[in-house]
Amino acid sequence: MQPLTLPIPTSAPALTEEGFTGPTVSGDLPGPRSRALLERQAQRESNARTYPRHLPIAVADARGSLVRDVDGNVFIDFLAGAGVLSLGHNHPELVRVAARQLETFTHGLDLPTPAKDDFVTAQLSMLPAALRDRMKIHFCGPTGANAVEAAIKLCKTATGRGDVVSFAGGFHGSTTAAMAVTGLVEQKAPVTNGMPGVHFFPYSSCTHCPLGLSPESSGTACATYLENALTDPLGGIPRPAAVIMEMIQGEGGVIPATREFARRVRALTRELGIPLIVDEVQTGCGRTGTWFAFEQYDIEPDVIVASKALSGIGTPVAVILYDKALDRWAPGAHIGTFRGNQVAFATGAAAVDIVRRDRVLENVRARGEQVAALLKPLESLEWVCEVRGRGLMWGIELVDPATGRPDGARAEAVQARALRGGVIVETGGRDGCVVRLLPPLNVTADIVAAACRVLVDAVTAAGPTGETA
Repeated sequence: MQPLTLPIPTSAPALTEEGFTGPTVSGDLPGPRSRALLERQAQRESNARTYPRHLPIAVADARGSLVRDVDGNVFIDFLAGAGVLSLGHNHPELVRVAARQLETFTHGLDLPTPAKDDFVTAQLSMLPAALRDRMKIHFCGPTGANAVEAAIKLCKTATGRGDVVSFAGGFHGSTTAAMAVTGLVEQKAPVTNGMPGVHFFPYSSCTHCPLGLSPESSGTACATYLENALTDPLGGIPRPAAVIMEMIQGEGGVIPATREFARRVRALTRELGIPLIVDEVQTGCGRTGTWFAFEQYDIEPDVIVASKALSGIGTPVAVILYDKALDRWAPGAHIGTFRGNQVAFATGAAAVDIVRRDRVLENVRARGEQVAALLKPLESLEWVCEVRGRGLMWGIELVDPATGRPDGARAEAVQARALRGGVIVETGGRDGCVVRLLPPLNVTADIVAAACRVLVDAVTAAGPTGETA
């Protein structure tokens, strides 16, 4: 098959957010040029591909919060590389930093370099003050899943124990151990002989209480259940090597842990000498309005898993930050050829400087309040169960109004209508019933307003019968 080159039309203007008034989409989706590339992709790439099945576009170029496809349509990107592009597409300063590093040194295994040293300094500086002198950093393979694997391995090595506690609804990755501690049964079902010794407990999802209680009466019942199981001599669970949790379940449907639940889990694990791993792959680097989501709960994890937005520009890097007391590893205990991505280190250090200089975390909080206000009218619709989120991580949960059950088909229809209106969003949660928003953290108020108009129209048009036409 011959290479196919489909540049955007030469008459297309430069893509810019300056003077932006809204997305522009004309004709059918996919357009003819996108369709050609999608068909070639289907012939040559794995069946495991996901995003093109629900977002049928082929991308030509991008800038900030905007994406243009090869047919010239311009979209607002509220997916941002699944949260990777914290400062939007092709941030000009990060592009320049990356270009300089590409000319200097690109791959260094775990050798020290100025770029790596700057990155480590930047990441440790973003920890709460009480943690900065207690934590070490470890570079993993360049994915969040590999960092989860490293965190589990670290805790098993340090404690000499083997079991791991995770929570229903959690998502930690698709590799062996990461998938084992992930709640998504559909993903695990085809793969037999997964990592043993994983125990799932209910998470504080008060809208759909796993214990059948109401928010008014549930209190910290989920934490009590965990405490009873781990302290009961007849509870059947040996003291685990680790407890792993997300402060806000992302793929699980944007479900924040309650403050009481998170603090009870932390107190219990500390009392029992169980390392607490907090997975900040999606919530880290400012996504929820603080650098790490756990800061909003006034807890201190033993291990922090971070990846996705660490480089600020999409170049891959993953780390775990952990209490020095856990560092029982021998040399080479957890390695990875691509753990020395100097370009990611250089842009990641620069991204931290930009976050501070441009008051990006303040923007996250302000834009989060804007999203909450603009989407609030959706809560009156009988097919909207809940609109929830923190900072710039939001979910709209859709249900069948007749039964109250999760309605993934309705969420897919909303996603498709939003795309036709010029906004890229993702779905997730149980049965895929949650429309998820992950815009760049430096998104402007005007772009948020334009995107939310499209989303409100798309959700409203879903109607009680689920029709979107």
